[in-house]
Amino acid sequence: MTSPSSTVPSARPGRVALYEPEFAADPHAAYARMRATYGSLVPVDLSPGVPATLVIGYFQARRILNDPLYFPHDPRVWQEQVPASCPVRPMMEWRPNALRSGGTAHARYRSANTAAIDAVDQHELRARVEKLAEDAIGDFITAGSADLLTQYAWPIAFRVLSSLLGCPDEIGARIADGMSRIFEATDAQRGNEILGQAVADLVALRRRHPADDITSRLVTHPAQLTDEEMGHQLVTLYGAGIEPLTNLIANTQLKILTDEEFSAGLHAGQSTVRDALDTVLYTDPPMANYCITYPPYPADIDGVLLPAHQPVLISMAACNNDPAIARSPGGIAGNRAHLAWSIGPHNCPARSHAYLIAETAVTCLLDALPEMDLAVPAAELRWRPGPFHRALESLPIVFNASH
Repeated sequence: MTSPSSTVPSARPGRVALYEPEFAADPHAAYARMRATYGSLVPVDLSPGVPATLVIGYFQARRILNDPLYFPHDPRVWQEQVPASCPVRPMMEWRPNALRSGGTAHARYRSANTAAIDAVDQHELRARVEKLAEDAIGDFITAGSADLLTQYAWPIAFRVLSSLLGCPDEIGARIADGMSRIFEATDAQRGNEILGQAVADLVALRRRHPADDITSRLVTHPAQLTDEEMGHQLVTLYGAGIEPLTNLIANTQLKILTDEEFSAGLHAGQSTVRDALDTVLYTDPPMANYCITYPPYPADIDGVLLPAHQPVLISMAACNNDPAIARSPGGIAGNRAHLAWSIGPHNCPARSHAYLIAETAVTCLLDALPEMDLAVPAAELRWRPGPFHRALESLPIVFNASH
């Protein structure tokens, strides 16, 4: 097999490193080089010494995501060979939840989560996001500048999720700390410990004092989840809710700030905030590479043999921009065929809630600050390294202060 171009971040011979800052800085150029060198299935390293296959072909991804028999999501055999200190393991290891299970276990966890999420009142949710957005904007409106990531997108995502889950601030702060360490993949093992204790405390609280929230509905669901299972459902909800939602809000606002034609159409009413969200979900989805499966036997995809028990990741970012789709009749413009929410039995059960939260947050910001600008040239913005997410380090803006 031909080794990758020397401009692709270095890894072991013949593998592409997804954990280097160079990959985070310009992943789309890296995807193009991968496609030219390997086609749709790319040998990568997720962390030093952690090999995987990255799927960058749209049709190959659909085949894998719709085939849970040959591409199950259970990583237990794989993780036997991976130390607990491995920085990407907490994002990939087995947990008793829908994301890492199949068959009847998946159906049990999925039904409990879906019932708990579906009971959220969307009108109340929109009002809650509007209030959180108003509070966040009020904190910086007189300053004339702000970091939209840390002062707007993250507080909204964190506070709205904690509210939906019935999580007090003190426990929520520990959960946020643990999740941040896991996503950064720098102190992930400690992050896992902090997160585990915090969600255990939340479960104990809601068993004692049930309320009208997702955690309480999970506690009382007929699936009769154990404390351990409850904790892992909450880890999954926080993992899927805070970081990806924060980055969806921030990446969408960045698109509006840097794409003059799109921004003009938005302000003229020719396009909508929902269009902006879908554009970002195609081009820079907040979870760029994920939807991990672990084939129990060597799997042949288009003549490439994928090793048994080695992770297979779907690159939502690369698959959405696969030239094979662009050449298809009708293309992908103007529809929502992107893979950002995944597809198949493991697709995101909270898609409508995430859309509503992000759309409301961006709309409130545009209404309050219609003439904001980036505080630095776009080329100076930095992206956080990591094999899974597409995440800015900061999003500084300037605007005319309101006194």
